[in-house]
Amino acid sequence: MSQLRPALVCIAALTLITGLAYPLAITGVGAALFPRQARGSLIIRQGRVLGSELIGQPSEDPARFWGRLSATGDFPDNAGNSGGSNLAPSNPDLAKAAAARIQALRALDPGNPRPVPADLVTASGSGLDPDITPAAAEYQVPRVARARGLDEDRVRQLVRRATRGRPLGLLGEPRVNVLELNLALGEVAP
Repeated sequence: MSQLRPALVCIAALTLITGLAYPLAITGVGAALFPRQARGSLIIRQGRVLGSELIGQPSEDPARFWGRLSATGDFPDNAGNSGGSNLAPSNPDLAKAAAARIQALRALDPGNPRPVPADLVTASGSGLDPDITPAAAEYQVPRVARARGLDEDRVRQLVRRATRGRPLGLLGEPRVNVLELNLALGEVAP
């Protein structure tokens, strides 16, 4: 019994420190140093939230660029249900989903002979990936340009402008944020 009181005091102190004080301090530091990111990296135009740079936006519109498949359950790009599908590469459901996406891409752009980039037919680890590779964006240029009545070279310029390089010049791969690209595309008159 003599050790019960110190144990309870220790539990209470550690709970306050690690469960309350530390999270509040880190949240405050994060909000002070990175205010935009702490608020969700929202894209706001004319006072209206259009989406987040960090969460993919579902689209099947042929006049828009498509992002990666979402593996978030009931509805695509559900930020409350982030996670990969956990399907093995040999799983028939994964193969069916990829085949269906390839078929949809080919049906909308039958004249495109290039192989479909893998990131257009697979989900990311989070199921919410907002970015695609420059190759995936380039693959979609003819379809988007035709659907919008734009010159392909003009759409390629938008893709190049929307392409971000490697962070710090050496980490990761170049990428294109699909929401930002589609917003830029919406500002171009045919």
